[in-house]
Amino acid sequence: MSMKNKNSGLSEIRKIRKESRSLYWTVALFSLFVNILMLTGPLYMLQVYDRVLGSRSVETLVAFSILLAFLFGMMGILDFTRARILSRIGARFQSRLDKRVFAAVLDRSAVGQQGTTQNTLRDLEAVQRLLSSNVLTALFDVPWAPFFLFGITIFHPWLGALALAGGLILISIATLNQLSTRNATLGANQSVMVAEIMSEQLRSEAEMVHSLGMRNAAFNRWNQARGKSLDQTILSSDKSSMFTTMSKTFRLFLQSAMLGLGAYLVLLDQLTPGAMIAASILLGRALAPIELAIGQWAVVQRAAKGWTALSELLSEVPPDQLRTQLPTPQARLEAKDVTVIPPGTKSASLRMVSFLLQPGQALGVIGQSGSGKSTLARALTGVWKPAGGFIRLDGATLDQYDPDVLGAHVGYLPQRVQLFNGTIKENIARLQAEPDDAMVVKAAKQADAHAMITKLPDGYDTFISANGSSLSGGQIQRVGLARALYGDPVILVLDEPNSNLDNEGSIALNTAIKEMKKMGKSVLIMAHRPSAIQECDMLMVLEDGLRKAYGPKDEVLQSMIKNHAEIKRTASQGGVS
Repeated sequence: MSMKNKNSGLSEIRKIRKESRSLYWTVALFSLFVNILMLTGPLYMLQVYDRVLGSRSVETLVAFSILLAFLFGMMGILDFTRARILSRIGARFQSRLDKRVFAAVLDRSAVGQQGTTQNTLRDLEAVQRLLSSNVLTALFDVPWAPFFLFGITIFHPWLGALALAGGLILISIATLNQLSTRNATLGANQSVMVAEIMSEQLRSEAEMVHSLGMRNAAFNRWNQARGKSLDQTILSSDKSSMFTTMSKTFRLFLQSAMLGLGAYLVLLDQLTPGAMIAASILLGRALAPIELAIGQWAVVQRAAKGWTALSELLSEVPPDQLRTQLPTPQARLEAKDVTVIPPGTKSASLRMVSFLLQPGQALGVIGQSGSGKSTLARALTGVWKPAGGFIRLDGATLDQYDPDVLGAHVGYLPQRVQLFNGTIKENIARLQAEPDDAMVVKAAKQADAHAMITKLPDGYDTFISANGSSLSGGQIQRVGLARALYGDPVILVLDEPNSNLDNEGSIALNTAIKEMKKMGKSVLIMAHRPSAIQECDMLMVLEDGLRKAYGPKDEVLQSMIKNHAEIKRTASQGGVS
């Protein structure tokens, strides 16, 4: 990735963060008053030891105590308010990026990079947690630490020197903490992610794991990844805990050392008892933000990793541009010299493929496995972008349509149908918040799934899991076909549509294709079985990503049979000779 592209994602995130600039200034203002009010305790102790105990005045003690309660109450309100503001800054940051990151994750996953995006949504949550955490509060308090140290120095230079030396040691511990735990934390996060990905894969394929007797082997494989994850997590936790304990222990020792040095100065009549106690309290306040940062350093490291991952993701996947709303297209699809290079590879799986599909026509695309049929289906639905050539829907290239709009015009039935957690109605309606019941039933009837659905316990409101375990393969295929037909698309792309259908289902599929053609719509069918191309008018043969034949179905089939007979006769003659 070029530096320019990487900076584009970083600039996008920074722009979102800058939207809360006024709130950050408000937090900074509140932090000013909070840190000023932190002087309440030391000043109260100073007055009690040096004035109240000396004068033995109960009235003075009561007056100072009332003032103390009021000032601490105000400090608590301001501290609570700035914490609420920071939590809302974090929530605003996440809500502003949720849709953008979610869309980017889907886009990158759609082109075969699921592994790299598995944790990206959690990266956004990690940054949000940092923006809402006490670590950010400590960041606003750190600039005031020198003023507290200066206040200690006013009491006596020796006390100031001790406080400064202690602060530098704590900063050194924080730096060592960062350097020492960075790799351990990164390794732990990666190991956890690997274990989670493996467990999710095994969970989604639980039926296959059980039926093939793979439970023990699967557990051993998962347990190996899990064990490595635990080892890395323990190592990271041990290192982090070591530095947290060091900082806490040293701070407590430092406060006691401050009291001891203060007591020595009192014995030398160079300091009052009140100043001795006040200096110890000021020291604790000055060092508190540093200790908090050390204790919460894992949050900072996770957020830093998340910030980097988000900037890379948003740089690789630019935001969708606003497109002019085009009218509903006619079912005319043209491909010209289309070349597609699958993501993550360097060689094209589809090369210089051209065809023209008119309204009311069905085009069958046949070929051996790996010939490029599924690649063509992904290109026609806009999932994979052509590296060369173009695809036009009613004269407009596919990238002129918004992805959701294109999805409404081009219905797609993938080779492997995936359902989602929800009702059958919601799955057919493509997870719309308010599905159109009439359109859902219409699509189901077109797919000949209506009768099958109404026989289920709750009909269209039957809840199904993501793996569709309560439905058979054929039923899942019909629900997927109904989903592709939902919303009256003008083009229907079917990738191996009858792979799980019985004879009745195949008849229903051909009936749906015939109805689409009658309505002036077009259908593309990627198929192995002859029954799938029964209603096709045109036929295209792919071989190794190249178009080997194209034209009216009967002519192409006759040509293939003639070529097959010719090849067979030639081979036979070669054998005789």
